[in-house]
Amino acid sequence: MLEELDSLENKLAQLVARYQTTREENLRLRQQVLALEDANKQLGERLSEARGKVETLFNQLPDE
Repeated sequence: MLEELDSLENKLAQLVARYQTTREENLRLRQQVLALEDANKQLGERLSEARGKVETLFNQLPDE
């Protein structure tokens, strides 16, 4: 009976440790997603600006 309780205690400790590790990883991944979303937004804005500049230059070309 004591061995079974010790085994259960060890398994529970492992489960709690895995839970904590998973939680920390989840938080890290959420922060990484937010950073990547922000970078993606900035790149999209830069692309839009570049597209506008190219269109302006294209419209300034003489028709020949």
